[in-house]
Amino acid sequence: MVACNLLLKFILIILLTSLLSGCFKRDPVTGQIENVETDPKKKAEEFAKKGGGLFGDIGKSKSSTTYEFATSNILWRATLKSLDFLPISNVDYSGGVIVFDWYSDERNQQDQIKLSVRFLSNELRSDSIQVIGHKKTCTDNFKCATSKVSENFSNEIKDQIITLARTMKIEENKLQKK
Repeated sequence: MVACNLLLKFILIILLTSLLSGCFKRDPVTGQIENVETDPKKKAEEFAKKGGGLFGDIGKSKSSTTYEFATSNILWRATLKSLDFLPISNVDYSGGVIVFDWYSDERNQQDQIKLSVRFLSNELRSDSIQVIGHKKTCTDNFKCATSKVSENFSNEIKDQIITLARTMKIEENKLQKK
């Protein structure tokens, strides 16, 4: 009987210790003990406040930043205007990326180019966008080789976009002053 009581106490202590240790989390760097929220509703609210959780921020009212970026960003509009001859493959307004599809000139259909433009900032500066280009050269046997275009070519495209954006910005400012 005594051994049975001792065994029950031992099991009870182990269970309580393991249950209580689940309520605390030790930081591996500092060694400090943090409380862990055990209430699932409160835990879900914390994740939702941080923008996490199973469904992220679905259901929250959002401002129309996607729309604002596409219409107010002068670099975005200048890119679409200056490269309007290229077919668009993919556009991500919120991520600030435009991927153009492969394009070949009628005179040389064996060589094709593909451009991606990444918007790093909304400001009208040369380091606000990044142009990445690829070139595909195909032979008559449909064997193709793809390579990255030279930095000079990408910089020329970037300079054209920035020049057009500056011109568009000047025109907008003139219209606003009238």
